[in-house]
Amino acid sequence: MATTTWQIDPAHSTIEFSVKHMMFTTVRGRFTRFTGTINADEQNPGNSRVTVEIESASIDTGVADRDTHLRSADFFDVQKQPTISFRSTRVAGAHAKAGDRFDLIGDLTIMGKAVSITLKAVFEGVGKDPWGKQRAGFSATGEIDRRQWGLEYNAALETGGVLVGHEIKITADIQAVKQDGA
Repeated sequence: MATTTWQIDPAHSTIEFSVKHMMFTTVRGRFTRFTGTINADEQNPGNSRVTVEIESASIDTGVADRDTHLRSADFFDVQKQPTISFRSTRVAGAHAKAGDRFDLIGDLTIMGKAVSITLKAVFEGVGKDPWGKQRAGFSATGEIDRRQWGLEYNAALETGGVLVGHEIKITADIQAVKQDGA
């Protein structure tokens, strides 16, 4: 089995999310500290694996008070649950050339609970950087219901509905660097 190892380059990657606030506006945020590895199986791409570790305290929505609340026990409880992780279990579809689309299926662990999710992914391409390192790009999107991880905090609105939407949209734009000897 010919596998190559790629390290996610956080300086050239983003992991972002969006959620409805008061049911009619969208709030966006991102995580600023994360690491990850892609083990690509060249012969059988379906056996490729992705692992990502996110520091939950690195959440950044651009509003300090909101970020503090998101780090609290009402949401991510970063003191007790410092990481969010994703571990792929399967890759469905080809990803040999730029533009190829595939499904990345795996377990997303938040608050210590793993739930299987599917991300829609695109292989964006590969090339050498000015220092001779091989780099590859991928993008992925998905939607989750935060209640599946026990993230239930909310407030009822006077006009009906809730303060924080249940559906969270996830977007990741990843650049990975091929490791020497891989």
